Amino acid sequence: MTGTDFDKFDGFEPIEYADEHPIPRTDPVAEETPLSSRISAADVLTLGNAACGFLAVYFLAVATVAQHMDGYGVPADRRSAAAAVVLMLIGALFDLCDGLVARKFRRSALGAELDNLADVITFGVAPAFFVVTWAAIPLGPGKTPAVLVALSVLIAGVLRLARFASTPGRPGVFQGMPIPFGALTVVSIVLLDLPFVVGAAGILLTAWLMVSRIEYPKPQGKLAILTMLFIAASVSCLTLWATDSPGGDAMLTMGATLQISLALSIPVVAMTRRGARFIGVRMIR
Repeated sequence: MTGTDFDKFDGFEPIEYADEHPIPRTDPVAEETPLSSRISAADVLTLGNAACGFLAVYFLAVATVAQHMDGYGVPADRRSAAAAVVLMLIGALFDLCDGLVARKFRRSALGAELDNLADVITFGVAPAFFVVTWAAIPLGPGKTPAVLVALSVLIAGVLRLARFASTPGRPGVFQGMPIPFGALTVVSIVLLDLPFVVGAAGILLTAWLMVSRIEYPKPQGKLAILTMLFIAASVSCLTLWATDSPGGDAMLTMGATLQISLALSIPVVAMTRRGARFIGVRMIR
């Protein structure tokens, strides 16, 4: 097609290129359209997710700096830690709802990119910083392993999102642990305050699960409702723990243990089914 072929269409001005494949100029009216009119309701929820991630990092950073200046050291106090985790849970709720809203109404052209960028902040940077406040602040020569463990969470999350954006998957499942699920698992390991070696091994395993090919079900229908209820229950446990309420520590331990158990049970079931399928094929042969 040559530039003269585009002359038949009104409102476009041809641009000649060396390969003779002209592209119509962008409509100047569309260029001047306010950004707010091009953002959908789902995008607003996505931006709320990003805001939650930033605020989670803010609460952890302020509490850590304040305690370090006062000579009390780290980790940050439980109220700040609880606030950070609650914000990450709210971010996960926004992340769940923006997909539901987008399917029900519409998603703008910015939607997919906004979603990935917001997830990097809330479920990549925030949990990695949570690990740093747990084991690597104040920074020192002996804290390098902790920083590398935190970095593995961020890198795994970024790789997970990049693969999700570029590789089509099977309907109804995620390939690899979803990044919100991975982030909350990392935070649960930190909140249990395990010995460093044990906690680091659990965090590294979670990072590997995020980039693995193990399939996790997408939270749709009844599973989405159960996910929302689990988030609400987690917020309640964190509130009891942060306010030093009777039984708060036990509730936090139970909630964190349940999160880790769910994270590990899915790959165990998947590998068990794969093994059974492999044995069945060998027996048939």
